[in-house]
Amino acid sequence: MTIPAYAEELGGRLPSEAEKASANQLRTILAAHAAGDTTLRVVDEQKKTREITLGPALSALLMELLRHIGKGDAVTLVPVHEMLTTQQAADILNVSRPFLISLLDKGEIPYDTVGRHRRIKAEDLFAYKRARDEKRREALEGLAELDGELL
Repeated sequence: MTIPAYAEELGGRLPSEAEKASANQLRTILAAHAAGDTTLRVVDEQKKTREITLGPALSALLMELLRHIGKGDAVTLVPVHEMLTTQQAADILNVSRPFLISLLDKGEIPYDTVGRHRRIKAEDLFAYKRARDEKRREALEGLAELDGELL
């Protein structure tokens, strides 16, 4: 597995059972207060209490991350302004590198050339992925509609 630059694994392994349980517990707590700002109280090593306020957007992002960890999934964070190699981009899209190269050659995903190498902005890759997923969803809905007509 290729890991994008600036990405770090969770200790180089999948989450343990205790980590999954902790993630699910924290996600449940955050979900109970997700309507507005959420204030977390954390006790540090010196037994001092510190408060951290999470806005709705940060709470939602953290809950999504905790949901994956709670299921035992591996998670990689990629900053949107990151420049990715073709292999990193192919791994994110779950396609082969030659298939990704064909998408670049067709102009479906913009890229820059650094020396002889192609680099893809993460934000452009994620925009393509969202559009691809939306097309797939629409096609699936169309097929489900046709299937309903046949019954």
